Parts: sequence; structure tokens; C-alpha cells
Amino acid sequence: MNIFKLSMTKLFRFLFLSIIILLCIAPFLWVFASSFKLNPEILSSKFGFPTGLHIKNYANAFKIAPIAQYYVNSIIVGIGATLLNLAVMGMASYILSRVVFRFKTFFRMMFSTALLIPGAALLIPLYSTVKAVGLLDTKLGLIIVYAGFGIPTSLFIISGYFLALPRELEESAYIDGAGFFYTFTRIILPLAKPAFATAGILQFLTCWNEFQFALTLTTGHESRTLPVALFYFKSSFASDYGAMFAATILISLPSIAIYMLLQKQVISGITSGAVKG
Repeated sequence: MNIFKLSMTKLFRFLFLSIIILLCIAPFLWVFASSFKLNPEILSSKFGFPTGLHIKNYANAFKIAPIAQYYVNSIIVGIGATLLNLAVMGMASYILSRVVFRFKTFFRMMFSTALLIPGAALLIPLYSTVKAVGLLDTKLGLIIVYAGFGIPTSLFIISGYFLALPRELEESAYIDGAGFFYTFTRIILPLAKPAFATAGILQFLTCWNEFQFALTLTTGHESRTLPVALFYFKSSFASDYGAMFAATILISLPSIAIYMLLQKQVISGITSGAVKG
């Protein structure tokens, strides 16, 4: 009887997970298949398989939108925002997790409540601020904005990992004559590589897929990122559905590939940082 219950539990778990996986993968497979169809095929048979591999849809996508330029912009902005976020939040997380000072709890709560503020509510104030400091339509402006919006997530992951490290490591270093900065850079940071890797991956993927601020804070090809490229397939180009689907695949594939290759790192970093804190 127990074996029967166990088998039924495994069966229901398998069916449930299979449905979830299908719901997640089906839209991507539909877009991928549609990217090889001609417009008549898409309009006549939305869910059918393509009759042939029409690679020219991908070539048309590069003609309609400056995808190559936007790829470069996305890489620069994503890497820049990730490095800036990790540099600032690495030091801030260590202070908040190790040093005792007044208003420490207040600062942690302030950073945490930032997760509850929707980005749309900050769009107009951010636009005014970025314009006032002369960073409108610049990659540096996007880098600073993205790095700032990644503060709560990075703080949660990195500070949680620091809290899980034993304090005896630092106490031993202090006894041996090491200073605060030496202990942080030479002892703590190497041990916290999984947390920094996890926070960095999530920060980069967020920058890569963000659309709202990239559209609002930039106006030309010099600074706009990949998600904005899909905007070019509206209006006069809206009828070229094959090219639009091809552009969607070109934009989404890098983030999917990065997460698939590094998903174990992401999961282990989050679970390790959730032990304490």
C-alpha cells in the first residue's frame, strides 16, 4: 500500500512538472518555429510547422533594426552595470553583515523595501534626474540606473552569504596582524565567489532584458539596447512577422543560454546565502 502511494505521488509530481515545463517551453518553441515561416504561412497556419527553413527572416531582421549595434550596447551596459553593482554592494553587504553601528537595521529595511517599489513609479523622476546631470541618451546613464535597481537583490544574496561565513576566519586574520581591508580583499572575497557570481548573473540578465528604461532614457542608436530593437518592428514594419519572430529569437537566446549554462551556480548561490540572515 505504501509503495502504491509512493508511486502515485511520483506520478502526480512528474505530471505536474511536465505541465509546468510545457507551459514554459511551448511559447519559445512556437516563436522559434514561426521565425522560419513566411508571412502567408504564419497567417494561414499559426501553430503549424514551417514548410521550409526560411533563413532570410534573420537577414531581414538585421536590415529592419540595428540589432548588431544594439548587441554591442547591451554587452557594454550589462557588463558595466554588473561590475558597478557588485563593487558597491560587495562592500556595503560586508559592512551590513559584519559591522555593528546605529541605524543598521534601518538601512537593511530601506534596501529591502526598495523591492516593493515598481519601476514605472520612478520613471519620471529618473528621467528628470538623468537629464539634469547630462546623462540622457548615454550608456553611462543606463549603467548607473541598472546598477541602482539591482541593489536590493545583490544585497540579499551577498550579505546572506557573508552571514553564513564563520567569524573565526576574520578573528584569526586580525590576530595575525591583518587589517580590515586586507581581510576583506584577501580572505572574505575569495570565499564569497559563489555569491558574487550569482548576483552578477542575475544582474546581467536583468540588464539584458530590461525594456522600459532603455526606451525612455535613450533616443538614438548609440545607447539603446536589444529589447528596444523589437520596437522597430511596429508601425510600417509590423507586417513582417517572420523577421519580428527572428529578432525575438536573436534577442532572447543569449539570456536563455547564459541561464542554462550557469543555473546551478545561481541556485547554489541563492540557497547558500539563505542559510542565515
